[in-house]
Amino acid sequence: MDSFSSASSGSSSQFSTHDIMDQVKTQLAEAYAEQFLETVREKCFDKCITKPGSSLSGSESSCVCRCVDRYIEATGIISKALFSQR
Repeated sequence: MDSFSSASSGSSSQFSTHDIMDQVKTQLAEAYAEQFLETVREKCFDKCITKPGSSLSGSESSCVCRCVDRYIEATGIISKALFSQR
């Protein structure tokens, strides 16, 4: 019996649907994290790295840290506002 046949009988259908939903949620979370990191990398790099080289200067490193912290804080504020409207 294939997984679709066995999943279509009784309570195992709910279990399979739950598993699928968990997998989709995990994939969405991973995609969101990847997009978040890409956006932070682009924005903070453009803002903070004036002369790309083999290492960061102290001021570039501080700028990147502050930029990432602000972006994380802003994303948190936006998320809270969105979820509080539900």
